[in-house]
Amino acid sequence: MSPLIEPEVLATLLNDPRVIIIDCRFTLGQADADFGYKCYLQGHIPSARYLDLEKDLSAPVIAGKTSRHPLPTSGDFAQLLQKLGVCSDSHVVVYDDGGHAMAARAWWQLRWIGVEKVQVLHGGVKSWLGGKYPSTTEKPEINPSQFKANPQNQMLVTAQQVEDQLKNSVFQLVDARAHERFAGEVEPLDNRAGHIPGAICRPFLENMDESGSFLSPEQLKQAFSNLSDSGLEMVHYCGSGVTACHNILAMEYAGIKNTKLYAGSWSEWITVTSRPIAKGDAVTGD
Repeated sequence: MSPLIEPEVLATLLNDPRVIIIDCRFTLGQADADFGYKCYLQGHIPSARYLDLEKDLSAPVIAGKTSRHPLPTSGDFAQLLQKLGVCSDSHVVVYDDGGHAMAARAWWQLRWIGVEKVQVLHGGVKSWLGGKYPSTTEKPEINPSQFKANPQNQMLVTAQQVEDQLKNSVFQLVDARAHERFAGEVEPLDNRAGHIPGAICRPFLENMDESGSFLSPEQLKQAFSNLSDSGLEMVHYCGSGVTACHNILAMEYAGIKNTKLYAGSWSEWITVTSRPIAKGDAVTGD
């Protein structure tokens, strides 16, 4: 199954009880923390329920210890999915405003918790509305499920594993942030600038064309193949474990599977001041 689903395909599945649609709209840096939910209330795909990046897809932030968007525990996330009516055999479709970053985080997290059939709506709500498909302001009636967590922790690496690999490279770190942040020239969100030593830069926005659609699988496969000739498995990170999932989604769309996420990412890495950082040398696969 492709990790992306086109609007015209989703439109044929609206009456399928096995299909659970989740709206993940959220804007990082937005002054109004409920902006995404307000957008949902103003209109969403029929039967869609809502997940908030910071309230639902993240655990509480512990200053000086966690990233800005730490993963919730598997138990907490499983309880949330029960309330949303998600079952382990559900076909879940997630969407955002069309940037795909929030949806990618939800897509990755649902797979991590044990939901196998998850897709991201290609183009998000913009492509849905652009295709003249229906929207509603009504919230769906939800029958809670008995979902049980089956966390796939092999999809993750920890900060300690990242530290260990600095001495003995066993994977290739890929940073999804913009070139300027990777190089340490600017840092709008965190209190230290730069990147993890040995990482290479693949800004997640480069996965899409000017219209906001993903590049073809062939183009993406070539781009990610050009990133490194080390032959090592790729581990993705970003500022807080959100946009890194966009790179994982793009790789899977290109047919490259089994990549991993350092979920804590840069904002967790810098909580320990003895951990090394690097600046400059914004290596890319271009």
